[in-house]
Amino acid sequence: MLTGLMILEGVLSIALIVVVVLQSGKSAGLSGSIAGGAESFFGGKHKGLDGILAKATIVIAALFGLVTMALVKLMQ
Repeated sequence: MLTGLMILEGVLSIALIVVVVLQSGKSAGLSGSIAGGAESFFGGKHKGLDGILAKATIVIAALFGLVTMALVKLMQ
């Protein structure tokens, strides 16, 4: 079981890297990233592939966190 979770964590980490790299940049610079984050936080719409990638990032990151916590718990 421990080996399976380690393999799953490796696959999730690679998937998370790929999904983040595939996302398009919203704007350049720090001020653009703050404005873009505020826009999506307050109800900005994601379009097409960017919306799918944003949702996939959230799901994969949550799964990665859960698997990491399970591994920590099992290794103690």
